[in-house]
Amino acid sequence: MDFIDILIPAGVLAGLGFILGILINVVAKAFYVEEDPSIAEVFELLPKYNCGACGHPGCKEMAISLLNKESKVTECRPIKKDAADVLQAYLNDYFEKKAANS
Repeated sequence: MDFIDILIPAGVLAGLGFILGILINVVAKAFYVEEDPSIAEVFELLPKYNCGACGHPGCKEMAISLLNKESKVTECRPIKKDAADVLQAYLNDYFEKKAANS
């Protein structure tokens, strides 16, 4: 078996991997969706246990639900009272600013 017989398949696979990597990068940039920064801010105010006690699969989904007014802060069972008050104040401010911009 020649050394060239080993290098050709390796070179083809390396080239294919390089081309597919560039293609993935282009597609990722073309279909990028910017996420609302408020989701990350509400997520940071939640306890981040991802326990599912609120009925959502995780705290990020709970944050989205809170911002869409589909859930209430009290549905999060592990959140402490003072943290719940801070989160509710943030949401009240968020909804006031959203209503003022509309």
